[in-house]
Amino acid sequence: MADKNRSQWNLGRFIETLTYFEVFPFLTWLQQLIQGRPHDHQYLPNGAKNVGVILVAGATGGVGKRVVRRLLERGYKVRALVRDIDKARSILSNDVDLVAADITKPETLTPMVMANLQAVICCTAVRVQPVEGDTADRAKYYQGVKFYQPEIVGDTPETVEYQGVKNLVDAAAKYLSSANEKLIFDFTNSSTELKNIWGALDDVVMGGISASNMQFLDNTAVFTGNVSTANSGGFASVRTKNFEPPFNLSGYTGVDLRVKGDGQRYKLFLRTDSKWDGLGYSYSFDTVANTWINVRIPFTDFVPVFRAKIVKDAPAIDQSTISSFQLMLSKFEYDGALNPHFSAGNFALQLESMKAYGGTTTPQFVHVSSAGVTRPGRPGINLDEEPPAVRLNDQLGGILTWKLKGEDSLRASSIPYTIIRPCALTEEVGGKELIFEQGDNIKGKISREDIAELCVQALNQHNACNLTFEVKEGTNIAQNINWQDLFSNLKPDE
Repeated sequence: MADKNRSQWNLGRFIETLTYFEVFPFLTWLQQLIQGRPHDHQYLPNGAKNVGVILVAGATGGVGKRVVRRLLERGYKVRALVRDIDKARSILSNDVDLVAADITKPETLTPMVMANLQAVICCTAVRVQPVEGDTADRAKYYQGVKFYQPEIVGDTPETVEYQGVKNLVDAAAKYLSSANEKLIFDFTNSSTELKNIWGALDDVVMGGISASNMQFLDNTAVFTGNVSTANSGGFASVRTKNFEPPFNLSGYTGVDLRVKGDGQRYKLFLRTDSKWDGLGYSYSFDTVANTWINVRIPFTDFVPVFRAKIVKDAPAIDQSTISSFQLMLSKFEYDGALNPHFSAGNFALQLESMKAYGGTTTPQFVHVSSAGVTRPGRPGINLDEEPPAVRLNDQLGGILTWKLKGEDSLRASSIPYTIIRPCALTEEVGGKELIFEQGDNIKGKISREDIAELCVQALNQHNACNLTFEVKEGTNIAQNINWQDLFSNLKPDE
């Protein structure tokens, strides 16, 4: 005889859940075939490092456009700060988020330009071109680099190299998260990718009738729904699809949630493999009704569980392979115990952000300057032996002098930085060994391709923090560059 107290179970929702999370790929394929729905495998690329945006200033220049290309190839989200959207679109990929702004006008560095900022790479420079009348016959050479008698076009070195850089530094300082944090999800600025990866995983999978979803509003996300204990159920949850590749949170202490709840106790689950019904690492946290709080969860406090039962011989959580995240409201705690702060019925948990905290600091502002910035006016300098920019500093409006002041504005900020001073930039292919020095004495040349790669590599090297150095290419082809060793041999700025 059927149980008259049993509520009607929804087979359709059960199948929809399995399809959404691709538990049985055949069901997903069949649904797409019947509904004509495109495959929406929209994962955040390359895990946690790419949830925030890398802002590239000077993105249409010789170095900047190469930086953009490399960032995109590695799966970063890139926002290009440009003056002319149409011109930039003809130069850059369609995958780039273009924003119109001008670093010489601080009022244009708006919240829209700076939102969800992970790091800045600044490749801006004033335009320098040959004066009218110069010809190839009059071209001079310096260490194999051809140059003409130049002049500044448009903006002055002071407005771009100093004031513009300072404006960008000041704006970035207001929006960059703490240097030892890594943004995982920013629910205040929900992207299409973020909305596509969260799906309901309720007790319908075990015969229950609870129902939930993740709603994305203007400045927050809400995990909300109704929990019913009918049919021996009693939990509702939202879970992400598996990330490919997984999040790498190695070197961080734990996870920080910014939430406003309803006074109930919720759970956060992390999973380190892609199994549908495998081991999870859980932490229960209490909320304060109608009050925003930060919940900090050390990785060491996550409990290994399987179907709400503690797995005593499970390994410690592998922080380098976080495949999915899940939020849950359940009447159960662990091993049959009940959740002491649970009420059946409607619920709501608002979320602003999820971050990893306690990590090793890496650069958040990479600035491309120039070798020679300290040489104009330095005692003992023989200008006849110096590169063109040093010899012609005064004629070029003090370009190196203002570049140095731009550097100083970054060094004076609280932002972890890397300042790269390339020698003469060329359009050559690159791929040569790199020679780093400090003290601003070296001369030579280096490909823009190599400088672009150096900018991208610096973002993930904690040894690159608060460094200023000069760089030129060597004579040999680079073989398996050890970036960590290169940066570790340099002395941080005092």
